[in-house]
Amino acid sequence: MTLPPAEAVSAAPPTRSFHALGGDVLELLYQHRVLSTQQLHVLLTLPEKRPERPVYLRWQLGELLKAGLVDRIRAKGPGGRGRVQSQPFLWFLTEAGAASVEEAGELPSRPYRVSPESVAGARQAHTLGVNEVGVAFVEWARRLGHECGALDWTPEVANRIRDGQRRFEDDHVISDAVLNYVHMERGGRRTMLSFFVEFDRATMTSARLAAKLEAYGRLYEYVPQSGDRTRRTPNATRPAWMYNYPVFPRVLVILDAAPPKAGEADRRPQRLAARTEDLYTRAGADIRLSRHKGDISIGVTTLRQLQEHGPFAPIFTPLLRGTPSARPAPTNLYLGTK
Repeated sequence: MTLPPAEAVSAAPPTRSFHALGGDVLELLYQHRVLSTQQLHVLLTLPEKRPERPVYLRWQLGELLKAGLVDRIRAKGPGGRGRVQSQPFLWFLTEAGAASVEEAGELPSRPYRVSPESVAGARQAHTLGVNEVGVAFVEWARRLGHECGALDWTPEVANRIRDGQRRFEDDHVISDAVLNYVHMERGGRRTMLSFFVEFDRATMTSARLAAKLEAYGRLYEYVPQSGDRTRRTPNATRPAWMYNYPVFPRVLVILDAAPPKAGEADRRPQRLAARTEDLYTRAGADIRLSRHKGDISIGVTTLRQLQEHGPFAPIFTPLLRGTPSARPAPTNLYLGTK
């Protein structure tokens, strides 16, 4: 992404108090759980005022660390390798930091607590990748004059898709994130967009990812059943998603893959293109999704395309349009007319 030249640190003295910026850091870490120093730097600083090095932010993070409100670990290298000292810091709240945010009452409560062990776990790269999707939307909203801020996506949102008491994962579809975006058009017209975000690092089979997309078809149809039929209201046939979303959010699948090992050819573009093809075939063959192809939009792109070209470039392959022999051309974030 090409951004305006960064100003030198000496030419951009901090204009925000420790209390203000520190509070923003705590809120971001509370909502997004884990963020790298660079992700915090981008989210908290406008491009035209962003110094090349986040000196002031690092100082403030150090103060929060000394106060016991945040903690940090080094990120893993590619594939878990690399010199630890060369990896960026990942920041997260301590119990005291989370309690301070909840005491302020500005954000919806999130009972999940982060620990050094959970940050260092197997999902670290996935969590940071979801953050990169959100950062890309924020950066492009700033460039285009739209509205999408650092708190406009929420990670790991669960929606029930069937009645019963099975495993939580069987009764719910858990989106990697739900993101809200306001598209500003000429004349001041505002179009509010909502998205279910699925970030895929090509670590699961395409069949498993397609099964998760099929779960969104279940979500679209799911109507909670009351045990007492005599007390059912006229809303008893209303799908559950309508209680949380004004319209059914579009589903965005953002693909990425780990970089190649030293000496290996970079075959990521071919791998991700093949994955898109597999998802298109599987989604088109799913009876439930096909039944709702006029109501559900699912689009696939790569993280690199999103970062370089933005969401309103024709970078999304619609999964529920066209035919197996005539796949539609990539389109923009609107995914057609819906």
